[in-house]
Amino acid sequence: MSSSGTYRIRPAGRHILTIGRDLIQDCYAAVVELVKNAYDADSPDVNIEFRAKPDCSGYAIIITDHGHGMSRDTVIHKWMVPSTRDKLDRRQSPSGRLMQGHKGVGRYAASILGTDLLLETVTPQGEKTTLMVEWNTFEAAQYLDDVEILIETTEVSEPSGTRLTMTGNGKLLEEWNQKQFDKLRFELKKLISPVSAPLSDELNNSEFRISLEIGGFPDVQDVTETIEPYPIFDLFDYRITGRIGADGKGILTYSLQKARNTTKEAIQFDAGAPTGCGELIFDIRVYDREKEAIESLIGRGLKDESGNYVGKLQARQLLNEYNGIGVYRNGFRIRPLGDADFDWLKLNEQRVQNPSLRIGSNQAIGYVQIQSDELSGLVEKSARDGLRENSAFTRLKEITKAVIARLEERRFDYRKKAGLSRPVLRVERELERLFSFDALKKDIRSKLTREGVDQKTADEVIEIISRDADDRNRVADEIRQTVAVYQGQATLGKIINVILHEGRRPLNYFRNQIPNLRYWYDSFLKTGDAGKLETFMRIAEGVGQNAEIFVKLFSRLDPLAAGKRSARKPLDLKKTILDSLSVFDAEMKTYHVMAKVEGPDDFRFLSWQQDIYAIFANLVDNSIYWMNEKKVPNKEITINVVTDGDSLLHIDYRDTGPGIEPNLIASEVIFEPQFSTKPSGTGLGLAIAGEAAARNSLELKAFESEQGAWFRLQPKTESK
Repeated sequence: MSSSGTYRIRPAGRHILTIGRDLIQDCYAAVVELVKNAYDADSPDVNIEFRAKPDCSGYAIIITDHGHGMSRDTVIHKWMVPSTRDKLDRRQSPSGRLMQGHKGVGRYAASILGTDLLLETVTPQGEKTTLMVEWNTFEAAQYLDDVEILIETTEVSEPSGTRLTMTGNGKLLEEWNQKQFDKLRFELKKLISPVSAPLSDELNNSEFRISLEIGGFPDVQDVTETIEPYPIFDLFDYRITGRIGADGKGILTYSLQKARNTTKEAIQFDAGAPTGCGELIFDIRVYDREKEAIESLIGRGLKDESGNYVGKLQARQLLNEYNGIGVYRNGFRIRPLGDADFDWLKLNEQRVQNPSLRIGSNQAIGYVQIQSDELSGLVEKSARDGLRENSAFTRLKEITKAVIARLEERRFDYRKKAGLSRPVLRVERELERLFSFDALKKDIRSKLTREGVDQKTADEVIEIISRDADDRNRVADEIRQTVAVYQGQATLGKIINVILHEGRRPLNYFRNQIPNLRYWYDSFLKTGDAGKLETFMRIAEGVGQNAEIFVKLFSRLDPLAAGKRSARKPLDLKKTILDSLSVFDAEMKTYHVMAKVEGPDDFRFLSWQQDIYAIFANLVDNSIYWMNEKKVPNKEITINVVTDGDSLLHIDYRDTGPGIEPNLIASEVIFEPQFSTKPSGTGLGLAIAGEAAARNSLELKAFESEQGAWFRLQPKTESK
């Protein structure tokens, strides 16, 4: 038997409950959804009232607004219909507010808050519509259209607005304890933007007040208050603010309160491409969490939200409770972005990798304001648990972290200069300080002369010190060599992906063709066919060519991979630099990077080959990364060796990338270990390059340039 026909989909009765209870995250999200509905109704305010029955057998949650209300037709054809396009199509309220909701499901949040719902709504024309919903009827109904709801409409002289009364039984009442209400208050306070700063004129920033009343619940403090947003502290250690246009360009302002008499710094920001998530406004404040930093914050007059000065314990509690970078749209937070325990930017992961440079999520308080989803592409999830994971959200995270990175760089530099960070160990500098005996010998000779010791005795004392110094300097050289080996291996680790990429092609050739060698060889032995021998020889030749690729590849890596340092010797400098660049041949081809080395072909320089490799491998690695990251159209690297006869004057290294910020050049912080402008950088590259230069009596410096990065290697100048 067969049959065919068309059928209509009939949602199950519990479909409404599934929307409300499964899509809406929790009771706090439910209240927030109903508050947003009041805002969309053009109400100037919304009152949230929790009332327990005197005998604690139940409770009522009453949410009242003074908006434009709903007509009977709207209630029947829009409010009672799940997932309508009403708000999506309108996008703005009659008074011009941008709609907070447009999924058509937020009203069903009421099913989380109680067992029954009484809706009372009045239009400006005095039409009052009332309906009663018993949520268990939806659970019991087989199909949604089996549920019948009584609706009454009358003419009244009451002011316009909507009242939702949700009732619950004694069992549900027990869930509302002091902790739950504190959490609700917290959510409401964080819901409202701490500042009134719309992104553009299209956003209507009309006043909207939220009031909360709680009464009659056992062991719960009665409350009557107007909800005020958590303040953005006027006091901070570091702060970055600014607006970035949809084109990816903008101006940020960095300010510092830890030090006196500091001026604000304007920072030009260029993402290198349109944001992909609309126009953005930032205000991020960062706090050091050491004991001394907390004490300094208190000394500057830190206050709580009530305006009271706080002590050490309270200060830490404030930072623990308020921290988080919220995302706001049209004055309302998109939860849970900005919750203290929701690290949407993965700041803590970055801090673990580089604690000296990066900040953790518990150090930041601030916000990012975004535009409407039409302009930004940032779409809230139906479950009200953040933003949809799309390309726009990825770009929002990238740009926000890039803004924070500008602050982190300046914070790192300040803490280093102020002696607040852990001392940075620069090996060559420390070895020179520890094992230099010239000043000591001079002081001892002067002391002996003043004491009347004869010249011969003084010379003998100095000779003893010199012999000891020679022994210690041999130890210092061994330390240098050991460190150099480790740094070479660290550099090798950085470029291992490059090596794997280049070696993949010959490996694939071996894997595919080796079996063919056996096949054609056996075929030739059986038949004596010259054609089969020719095929065999052609494959064998290919094996040899690909094996040569491996030989050349590993020969280029030998200087970095060696477990023991070879002796310093006169090197053909230009050739050595070219060899160090050849490691990146495949990668430069992939990313269309052109590299050239200029200078005399016959100039030789006394140095360690491993160190020359380490210097230029780290410089090239940085150049390729940034030129590709910023999508530079013409990617070029130029290295110019400048000599004067047998003497090296300098080596200039330039690229056409985004360049280095002047303040980072002036402070030389880029050469400090653990400092990196890469999002997940270790901060070792330039530090290793600088150390390798120092071991060869060179110094590596960075200079400002109109285009790209500019580094110079030059003979170390003797300090007087």
